[in-house]
Amino acid sequence: MSAALVARGISKSYPGTRALDAVNFTVERGAVNVLVGENGAGKSTLMRILAGVEQPDSGALEFDGAPSVAMIHQELNLLPDMTVADNIFLAREQTRRGIIDRRAQQNETRALMARLEQPINADALVGALPLGQQQIVEIAKALARDARILIMDEPTSALSEAEIAVLFRVIRDLKLHGVSVVYISHRMEELRRIGDRVTVLRDGRVVAEADAASANVAWIVEKMTGASGECPVGDTACCSSVSEWSATDNCRLVVRRPVSFSVRAGDVVGLYGLLGAGRTELLETLIGLRPGGDITLDGNRIDNVPIAERISAGIALVPEDRQASGIVPTLSVRENMRLANLSAGRAELDSLVRNLNIRTASLDAPITSLSGGNQQKVVLSRYLLTGPKVLLLDEPTRGVDVGARAEIYGIIRKIAERGMAIVFASSELEEIFALATRVLVMARARITAEFAAAEATERALVEASVDR
Repeated sequence: MSAALVARGISKSYPGTRALDAVNFTVERGAVNVLVGENGAGKSTLMRILAGVEQPDSGALEFDGAPSVAMIHQELNLLPDMTVADNIFLAREQTRRGIIDRRAQQNETRALMARLEQPINADALVGALPLGQQQIVEIAKALARDARILIMDEPTSALSEAEIAVLFRVIRDLKLHGVSVVYISHRMEELRRIGDRVTVLRDGRVVAEADAASANVAWIVEKMTGASGECPVGDTACCSSVSEWSATDNCRLVVRRPVSFSVRAGDVVGLYGLLGAGRTELLETLIGLRPGGDITLDGNRIDNVPIAERISAGIALVPEDRQASGIVPTLSVRENMRLANLSAGRAELDSLVRNLNIRTASLDAPITSLSGGNQQKVVLSRYLLTGPKVLLLDEPTRGVDVGARAEIYGIIRKIAERGMAIVFASSELEEIFALATRVLVMARARITAEFAAAEATERALVEASVDR
């Protein structure tokens, strides 16, 4: 198989950090070239260099033919106040006699959405779309460029299983037409489904390469982390058991109409469902971003009080979109941690940094200097500083690597064992099985099934999540 691109001796440093150290990386033509590594390993830096967004300090890129690279970013690169069509053709507008040909752009957008099997209106404002559909627009934007090398950085992080299946069909079609794909994902099962060749980065260096068929999960995790583990991430045998609470115990949180359920101290309740099932909307209703329902916390009604009072009463929400709703990129780690509790002192912050293993040069470091997994832990720490009785987590490990995911799982289990009630939404069955003591399945904004952890099976959850 011939090479579409060869990167030789690529090095890149930032103040205090050597992101890449003499990296050699080959993008094979008509293949899915998988790139894996923990957050901070250098994957995103290498991809930005391949895409021409950044220049290396040393090394060279050798293209077979004219450079033609498109990149699907993990953190969406869309303008929310523009339409879907305008976003797809931004800076590449189709014109006719010197005037933007909006009809042509709309027609091509419809064709792209048909290819992706998505009923997204070309004239819809991107900001009005749910996160999963915004991810589809980002993918369509890259496909519209007709690039010969397509870089996909966590392209499925906000997609449902059905949408992932469509994306994989599109990728296979691209391969047949000679397009090379560089694929980055922290979902191990995806790498084996779609990948042809796996390259592992650790600490800015290439540490291993192999054909995807021979690279099992244990091998990938070992190469990524530098150590093998007896219990891989997601194996339910690794889960710490959380005491079951009897029906006579006082419920921390009770929700009635149109969705009814209760959560007790120490519960870890997983909300599972396909994209659009209403999981995010339910969590936003509980925190007060949306109206609806009778919500009781420790016997007191909170559905008629503002968000600040709900937080003071003991409920907190860690949002799904870390970049848009979690971190404030212009602030430091310290300032981001204290946003929900300005009275938090240095000792409290230092304690959380240690307990959550937040890897940062200092509390005064810019939040943007941290990897995605460490940014997620900073957002989590912010809401732990409010002293919640009930913690709501929306896709708590979206876009983080296998090491950070394991750490976040450990954090969730520990705080549950100490009596905090947790409700988390996840589109990943592996995560549901790894964490939940009880599972609520949602479809069409209603709960369609409830399972104790011991009773939940993949087939039962998927069947209950199907919109009938």
